Amino acid sequence: MTPIALYIHWPFCKFKCPYCDFNSHVRERINHPEWQEAYREEMRFYREKTGPRRIQSIFFGGGTPSLMEPMTVAAVIAEADQLWGLPTGTEITLEANPTSVEADKLRGFKAAGINRVSLGVQALRDEALKKLGRQHSAAEALAAVKIAASIFDRYSFDLIYARPDQTVDDWERELDEALAQGASHMSLYQLTIEEGTAYHTLHQRGELKMPDENTTADMYELTQEIMDRHGLPAYEISNHARIGQESRHNLVYWRYGDYAGIGPGAHGRLTINGDKLATRAHKAPEVWLERVREQRHGSHPFERVDQRQRGREMLMMGLRLRDGIWLDALLEESGRPLMELIDRGRLKTLRDEGFLEMTDQHIKATPAGRQRLNAVLAHLVL
Repeated sequence: MTPIALYIHWPFCKFKCPYCDFNSHVRERINHPEWQEAYREEMRFYREKTGPRRIQSIFFGGGTPSLMEPMTVAAVIAEADQLWGLPTGTEITLEANPTSVEADKLRGFKAAGINRVSLGVQALRDEALKKLGRQHSAAEALAAVKIAASIFDRYSFDLIYARPDQTVDDWERELDEALAQGASHMSLYQLTIEEGTAYHTLHQRGELKMPDENTTADMYELTQEIMDRHGLPAYEISNHARIGQESRHNLVYWRYGDYAGIGPGAHGRLTINGDKLATRAHKAPEVWLERVREQRHGSHPFERVDQRQRGREMLMMGLRLRDGIWLDALLEESGRPLMELIDRGRLKTLRDEGFLEMTDQHIKATPAGRQRLNAVLAHLVL
């Protein structure tokens, strides 16, 4: 029986950050009981599709899930337990903004069943937070981290680097301050300019001064060095953790496991009767709600992922991991050996240039390969 993870998407934010291209929306009023029931109804629909499974993790993402009412979170967790059953110790994570108001709700989320929290700190400099459109200060962020540490055995927080006008020395000092907080998991993301965001418009106008490519590469390499030295190596390109503290939910994605996406814009991958199905929900909150009322779910028609594409997707996800991919798992997933999914000549080139390592049983990207993974994958995968 293939285990399953649940991703619950809360699509609402108080403000839209200028760099954000996630499916997030600002609304003046939200009918929380209506949303609670809609989530539960869509979960019941997916339970009929998946049959009995063992849940290995639940993740409340967004948007800003810490704007949810704790009773809604509790109802979703209880429904998951009723439908699939939640083994003792199942990781249940909620993303939270570190404003003082939302930090005050963390005890309520713990009582609702959350046992891991991920804080969107993003920066420890007030000027940078303003540029990023964040609604909290550095002091509030640090206070929220302390509150989370006092409530949860497992917590994480995010930082963004390669920000406008940021230097390597600035980032080194900020990262040292972050490490002083003692978290056992940190997500450290390079800022990218995404089309459709306010940052993209400013960048196109020449009004946003971003670090150049060499500076960004120096920041990445410095990040790996510092995090390794402090015992939080990268287990995935942007995610660092002490041994045993990795995000179990995100490992489901990177290992190409099954997960059901619940809520507006949520994506999923489900193995049903031997087929891998790609699921994708309507993005607009109001459309999703209407579809759930009408047909018990807010998804577009499911799409079958053919065997070759299953192999490609597994490569693209799995090579993000420090540990890479076992070739027998790739064969089991796709029905094809590695050499039918990649360009052999390019594989040799990438190995010779030090971007990939391979044995008869295993393939992984080297640190240099993970730093340039998009280019490596574009060159390698057919």
